[in-house]
Amino acid sequence: MQELSRSSKLKYIFSIPVIISALGYFVDIYDLLLFGIVRIPSLKALGLNPDADGTFILNCQMVGLLIGGVFWGIFGDKKGRLSVLFGSILVYSLANMACGFLPYFPKEHLVYQYAGLRFIAGIGLAGELGAGITLVSESLPKNLRAIGTSVVAGFGLMGAVVAQLTVELAGGWNISYIIGGVMGILLLLLRISVSESGIYKNIEHKSVSKGNFLSFFTNKDRLIRYVKCIAVGLPTWYCIGILAVLANQFAPEFGIKDLNPGKAIMWAYIGISAGDLMSGFISHALKSRKMAIFYMLVFTLVGVAVMLFGNTNTETKYYLFCVWLGFGTGYWAMFVTLAAEQFGTNIRNTATTTVPNMVRGLVPVMILAFDFFKNHFSVVESAAIVGVVVFGLAFYSSLTISETHDRDLEFIE
Repeated sequence: MQELSRSSKLKYIFSIPVIISALGYFVDIYDLLLFGIVRIPSLKALGLNPDADGTFILNCQMVGLLIGGVFWGIFGDKKGRLSVLFGSILVYSLANMACGFLPYFPKEHLVYQYAGLRFIAGIGLAGELGAGITLVSESLPKNLRAIGTSVVAGFGLMGAVVAQLTVELAGGWNISYIIGGVMGILLLLLRISVSESGIYKNIEHKSVSKGNFLSFFTNKDRLIRYVKCIAVGLPTWYCIGILAVLANQFAPEFGIKDLNPGKAIMWAYIGISAGDLMSGFISHALKSRKMAIFYMLVFTLVGVAVMLFGNTNTETKYYLFCVWLGFGTGYWAMFVTLAAEQFGTNIRNTATTTVPNMVRGLVPVMILAFDFFKNHFSVVESAAIVGVVVFGLAFYSSLTISETHDRDLEFIE
């Protein structure tokens, strides 16, 4: 293939699909992490328990992501990538706006109302990243895919930082929900200019099975690829779901007066945003997806070990470690791109949408394991035990999964 000029490369990297997908992921991350940021103030204001009720509501959101991932994945392969980009953002934007009016809801069964809205939001949020990464992967030349998807994730993940700042400046946690919903609706108008993936158009009217989720479980090789893709991404949400969202539980054991989960999430996502931008260039330089992920996993594991067993005795140190872990787990876009490149066009959106949401959906399992071990070990030891399992699976999968750098995506399963 003829080498593209610098101007042509920039034209592809900052094309409409990349820009719109990046903006969409920005709003997606804003809304996805907003509950983790406002969990304590919102639940206290509503007269609910920040720990017990908060865990229940978070788990409902994650289950929604799991179910939504399957739904939007199939929908995107059957009806096109754009259908997901429009439908998913409408669902989660309306659900988030409704969360902003929770103080005016009937007080009876309020925890279930909150959980129900986060469940619906989770279903909507599940479709954004997979459809966006699939569209970008199929729209860019193969030698620019890693960089393009990194731009999407790197910019999009800043939504977490803006969410924290919005909560601090808006004057109320419920206003932050309403702002997120409004941003989503505005984004819908921008998406009118986006075109469908050319690779998808080539099979749109062909008599080939599309979006068959069960096909991942009817072929041994395909199932192994699918499970390994999920395992590669587990450390990302281990670091966010336990070490950041539940940061306040580590404060007493580290001798820290107080840790704000919202700030822990914000600092982690500053690191993730930078890491995601870097991961594409690292993969591009190494000409390897799997080795870029492997090196970032090593960097993350060292950070987790030092954070848990080093001298993390101040709030500032804890947040600095959150940046470290965030940068290390900034292979999120690379891992989703790896999933997109593993499978054919007819099930690519299903894979790319379900894989990251399977990872998110396993957060409740990680938290349940964390809570179980806390009955027998300290908070730090419990987190370490869960971490050993999570990182062990990720390292094995990253080293044994097939390489997809420069793979032509115009094929079907």
